Amino acid sequence: MNKVGTRTIETERMILRRFKIEDAQEMFDGWCNDPEVTRFLTWAPHGSVEVTKMLLNDWVPRYENGDYFNWGMELKEIGKLIGNISVVQVREDIGEALIGYCMSRAYWGNGYMPEALKAVMDYLFDVAGMNRVVATHDVNNPKSGRVMDKAGMKYEGTLRQASLNMQGICDSVYHSMIRSDREK
Repeated sequence: MNKVGTRTIETERMILRRFKIEDAQEMFDGWCNDPEVTRFLTWAPHGSVEVTKMLLNDWVPRYENGDYFNWGMELKEIGKLIGNISVVQVREDIGEALIGYCMSRAYWGNGYMPEALKAVMDYLFDVAGMNRVVATHDVNNPKSGRVMDKAGMKYEGTLRQASLNMQGICDSVYHSMIRSDREK
């Protein structure tokens, strides 16, 4: 793995960039306080913008580490932050990155998340030198799986009672892309 950290990525419609402390209100209003967004995630909706600021105070200094990958998804056209995509776990021994993402409900269904996921996977393979990129979703959240499919990931399997989210213990569906998938 190349310890390149979070660098700006440009897609057709978005700038994927590092978060700033000043993003707290926009994040809170957009997705961090929405129980529908966090329904299948591992964290509860933020009760106040102060919680979001505390999170950003944890995240921002981590950008100095070359093994920290966390992007805010900003729409080019209007300069609005609409979501988050990050590497939540790295296994350096096999060159694997586990990706997580969430986005403001107002922007669901417009293809932004598959666009961001594909761009981040390209970055992780081409710049960070990863061999495998993985994402998972609760079996009861198939829309997240469709994001993975649209980005070119392959279904690997479903692990029974293998995860915990805001709904409780759940079956976890795994998708991945490996470097050789891109070369076909």
